[in-house]
Amino acid sequence: MATRLTQPAPAPAGEPALSKQEVLRYSRHLIMPEVGMDGQLKLKRAKVLMVGSGGLGAPLGLYLAAAGVGRLGIVDFDTVDFTNLQRQVIFGTSDVGRKKLEAARERLGNLNPEIQIDAFETRLTSENALDILRDYDIVVDGTDNFPTRYLVNDACVLLGKPNVYGSIFRFEGQASIFGYPGGPCYRCLYPEPPPPGLVPSCAEGGVLGVLPGIIGCIQAMETIKLILGSGEPLVGRLLLFDALGMRFRELKLRKNPECPVCGERPTVTKLIDYAEFCGIRGEEAPAQITAAVPEITPKQLKQRLDRGDDLYVLDVREPHEYKICNLNGHLIPLGELPKRVSELDSSREIVAHCRSGKRSAEAVEFLTKAGFRNIWNLKGGILAWSDEVDPSMPKY
Repeated sequence: MATRLTQPAPAPAGEPALSKQEVLRYSRHLIMPEVGMDGQLKLKRAKVLMVGSGGLGAPLGLYLAAAGVGRLGIVDFDTVDFTNLQRQVIFGTSDVGRKKLEAARERLGNLNPEIQIDAFETRLTSENALDILRDYDIVVDGTDNFPTRYLVNDACVLLGKPNVYGSIFRFEGQASIFGYPGGPCYRCLYPEPPPPGLVPSCAEGGVLGVLPGIIGCIQAMETIKLILGSGEPLVGRLLLFDALGMRFRELKLRKNPECPVCGERPTVTKLIDYAEFCGIRGEEAPAQITAAVPEITPKQLKQRLDRGDDLYVLDVREPHEYKICNLNGHLIPLGELPKRVSELDSSREIVAHCRSGKRSAEAVEFLTKAGFRNIWNLKGGILAWSDEVDPSMPKY
């Protein structure tokens, strides 16, 4: 049976009505009987925290601010990059290099000066999450990594806050509501995180720019429904979206009585080390991966190539990446390397590279186990080559 929302508590006695300016601003809401004056006042009293202001957070913030959510908190510590602009529509070209929080706060404040915007310029951690989330009614997860998703989930369950979830990758998206009374949490769906490196990030696998707009708007809609107490929320339901097929599917989710966080006998009663839980060390992960293999810097590689050393430059990226930019190396995508390893001459000195150095480190590790001894990983990949050797090399 579908979950029905319960009506929020009535407005406190003596609370002022909407101002004349607000009545005009929200007039298209007010003439809807499902919203009306009472509903708009609920939105005005609501306190929503957005974790992230990027691909999902951009449309989410715009629509929650425009809808009149009275207090909007944003957690983000990143800066605006050119690669963000393809999907993070809250930012403009002039914002590149600025703090995302600063740019987002300015844009949302201009969109709706009637609301309060709280800015938390910090990484959400086990040490600060409960303090940051505590003052808000609803938390919306717009993150793109597993440690923070599990952190947000556990913090919401411990605090009794609904967690409006969304995720995106290439042409596919998901949305649901976790932590709602009687409903499942994120751990009920994914008890264990995937092995590190198994699921590529958007930076590695890409994402169609319009996809986070669609999923972010779904998250905004679910958030507003929770505030208004209207409709059937995505509680116990996982919405799956396939942009290429333009199809929505729905999976039923059940609360797991054995869930370590929201189950009948929870074993997780406080926030843990989520980087360790997911088998990574946050920002240190790339360094740890590459530290185990021999490396060569872009400048060192350039010197050796200019000197005419007999080096075999192995590019382990995908063919579509090779078309963007390349070092005239030999292309063997990482996924094809095990079956094409016979194409390599173990007697030659090999330098492997990818976009950032992570995939090529995996290639070096694989080839070392296969018996190759004279092999290097290009530190920082083609991005570092662009920074340190050839600024004309496009970055992506």
